[in-house]
Amino acid sequence: MAATTMETKDYSVMSADLEKRELESPGGIATPQTYGQLLAIYLFQNDLPNAKLLWKRIPQGVKEANPELGQIWIVGQKLWNRDFPELYKSLDVEWPEHILPIMKALMESTRTRALHLAAKAYSSISIEDASLFLGLPPDKTIEEAVAFGWTNDRNQHLIMPKKPDVPTDGVAPSEEQLAKLTDFVVFLEN
Repeated sequence: MAATTMETKDYSVMSADLEKRELESPGGIATPQTYGQLLAIYLFQNDLPNAKLLWKRIPQGVKEANPELGQIWIVGQKLWNRDFPELYKSLDVEWPEHILPIMKALMESTRTRALHLAAKAYSSISIEDASLFLGLPPDKTIEEAVAFGWTNDRNQHLIMPKKPDVPTDGVAPSEEQLAKLTDFVVFLEN
């Protein structure tokens, strides 16, 4: 389900190349494909500040002539606002061939992060809440959860996350991890 380390490394190399292309573009304006791929990669890398800065520097005429750029930015806005149900809807569109693999990887990595957060936050979670958080129908949510090592109680409409292994190095969760966990719990309780 998750993007492989090799895939992540490939996107890091690709983003560096795209940044270089943007800088070396004639007149300082890159191709729409360059902007689209770079914006999508920033979102995949969860680098929302750089995605936002890139969006602001793309010329308005390029944005208007290439609606896929606006669609990518809608995904970025949903990530920024942590609106997971709408994020999955915004990802579920027909993407141009040069963007499609990046957006698929983004969807997979977002679901994997959601599963990890749920495993840390809950001993059980309703199938409906998990479905919203994963952007999947209930049956597919159960399938993904079971594949992730979770158990399922269909009678009570619950799934029970498999608790992650506790690190043996004695390192406490960072403030960033705690903030993410808090955001997840608040999302599910609203």
